[in-house]
Amino acid sequence: MHRTTDNRPHPQVSAVRAGRRMDAMGSGESARHWQHPELPGVDLLRARYIRKAFVTHTHDTFVIAAITHGIEEFRHRGDMERVGSGGVALLNPDVPHTGHAGVPEGWRYQVLYPAPELIADIAAETAAIRGTAGFRAVVIEDDRRSHRLVTEVHRAAEEGNALAADSLLRIAVARMLRLYGAPLAPRTVPGAGARNAARARAVLEERMADPPSLGTLAAELGTSPFSLLRAFRDTYGMPPHTWLTDARVRRARRLLDAGTPPAQAAVTVGFTDQPHLNRHFTRIVGVPPGAYRRERKNVQDRG
Repeated sequence: MHRTTDNRPHPQVSAVRAGRRMDAMGSGESARHWQHPELPGVDLLRARYIRKAFVTHTHDTFVIAAITHGIEEFRHRGDMERVGSGGVALLNPDVPHTGHAGVPEGWRYQVLYPAPELIADIAAETAAIRGTAGFRAVVIEDDRRSHRLVTEVHRAAEEGNALAADSLLRIAVARMLRLYGAPLAPRTVPGAGARNAARARAVLEERMADPPSLGTLAAELGTSPFSLLRAFRDTYGMPPHTWLTDARVRRARRLLDAGTPPAQAAVTVGFTDQPHLNRHFTRIVGVPPGAYRRERKNVQDRG
């Protein structure tokens, strides 16, 4: 237990306790999605999910998830992956995937979300990987050391030991890049369909709060709705409306990080109201936007 000189609990530990109480989700489920003020470039998630089902979504970070109890299943590049207690799931940025329980009792896990820049820095110092570093493995089994390192990062961060958390994080990433790393596949030269998909995505990003219909968008790009739908799905792994919801949640996260109230963030990104944001945010991020924002505010206040 970290304590101050007058024997009161260390503020970091008190914040952890408050976060755990705050994040109770009922029905046996709980989650805490947070940042440590002295660990820039990485988010942390500790959660227990039973009936939780993540819809198809992506991350702009890497995902390193250590399963501590139960089994998680998730669809990834057309395959259903299954990872149980003691296993680790590895996901590269911008790869569509889902997530749900693989057994009735659900699953518990501790997740690290390192930014691509952090992975690149660690790879440049420790891994002989040409090009942009990523992971070739999706599920790691029978690697107790990698699993333990992920959980030790969480333990150190929750105890307020930034030196240990940062050191263990770098050791964990370096180890997994060495054992399971590979260059990320370069983007191929796009054909006409992929170019139309990229143009459509740019339009949706620019007009996120008031997007056009599929028919209108296709007409603006000089193609047919079904051709655009097929090209978008082939290029980004999901149809335009699913991608737009995912993009709205990503932008809402950035607004919440900057201190924007959830209700204002909801309207800014194109959701009809805060309950609409709450529903989609929780289905993708794993915690409600209010809890997510409170954790960010705690970090800012301690900083």
